[in-house]
Amino acid sequence: MSKFAQGKHAYGISDRSGLRYKYKDMRREWNGLLVGRDEYDPKHPQIGPFRKVVDAQALKDARPDRVEPLQVFVGVQTIENHEAKKLLAFSFVGQVTVTT
Repeated sequence: MSKFAQGKHAYGISDRSGLRYKYKDMRREWNGLLVGRDEYDPKHPQIGPFRKVVDAQALKDARPDRVEPLQVFVGVQTIENHEAKKLLAFSFVGQVTVTT
């Protein structure tokens, strides 16, 4: 394994501004640029990678929908001889006249 020099007296050129900085004071950004300490810009949290959030698609032990008859009661139910009678309702719409 090779060793690198410590860079006590070395200088580097910033990739962002082109200014000269001491090599030991330079920092590498998340995008690979080597910049001075005062130019360093940390990675913004909204720049990925993001966690994968998976929504559930199915229910465990699902049952089919129940089909029940639709009953509509109009008015009040009457009880005769302990039995409920269903009331029937009839309606109609007469003529409609629209004037401007």
